[in-house]
This record gives sequence, C-alpha cells and structure tokens, in this order.
Amino acid sequence: MTVSETAAAVFVFVLAAISLIIGILQFAEHGFLFNNAYIYASEEERKTMNKKPYYRQSAVVFFIMSLVFVVVGLSVVLHIKKLIFLEIPLMAGVVIYAIVSTVKINKQNKK
Repeated sequence: MTVSETAAAVFVFVLAAISLIIGILQFAEHGFLFNNAYIYASEEERKTMNKKPYYRQSAVVFFIMSLVFVVVGLSVVLHIKKLIFLEIPLMAGVVIYAIVSTVKINKQNKK
C-alpha cells in the first residue's frame, strides 16, 4: 500500500469513527442535535419541540454514514474496487430513511 492510500484509509476510518461516536451520542440524546428541523427552528420552537424522534433520526443517519466510510476504507485497504458498489444501497438507504422518517415525524407532530 502506498503512502497516499494509507493516508486516505486512515482519514476515512477516522471519519467512520467520528460518525459512529456522533451516532452513539445522538441515540443517547446528548450533545448538539444534528437535524435540520432543530437547526432551523426558532428558539421558542426548540423549547417546545419533542427532540426524541429527531435525535433518533440523526443517530440512524450517522450510523449508516459510518458504515459507508468503513466500506470506502475497506475498499482502499483491500484493493477491492467492487466494494464501492456497496455504497450505493447504503447511501440510497440513508436518503430513503431520511425522507420516510421525516414524513412520519411530521404526521406525529400534526396529531
């Protein structure tokens, strides 16, 4: 493995670890809430909103992103280019999950 491949692998695995840690913190409902609904909400809305479903949504997204980074890192380390094709369903899963869970959260909030 070349120096650049090693550096890329280390960088990607560090990103995977950071995503995993943020995902764990989001599941524990600790730390900043990385969710657009919270970020774009006013101070008054933030005080009254139920943050639990947004923390869960963010946690799942960060866990899946961690898996994406692990797949990229493994493809670099193992020199298996076909592993990159695992990213497609993972990324599609993130997008689909984000859309479906947002619709579900909005339905629950309207009740």
